[in-house]
Amino acid sequence: MPEDRRRVIVTEDGPILVYGPVDVEMPDGTRVPSDRAVTALCACGRSGRRPFCDTSHRRRVRGEERKEYDP
Repeated sequence: MPEDRRRVIVTEDGPILVYGPVDVEMPDGTRVPSDRAVTALCACGRSGRRPFCDTSHRRRVRGEERKEYDP
């Protein structure tokens, strides 16, 4: 297996995690570099920083849980 392969993890309730530096290609063809060790890409569509995750999925889940358990 080549050393330059990237590992991608699709989480159940959160972002898609891409390990290693990557270039994210936007719909208009521009590329956004990320030199982070792990880049989190939005999978829920709620991020204000799309395509990157801003943890908006966490706020939604917590809010739904409160409503479900509040009398």
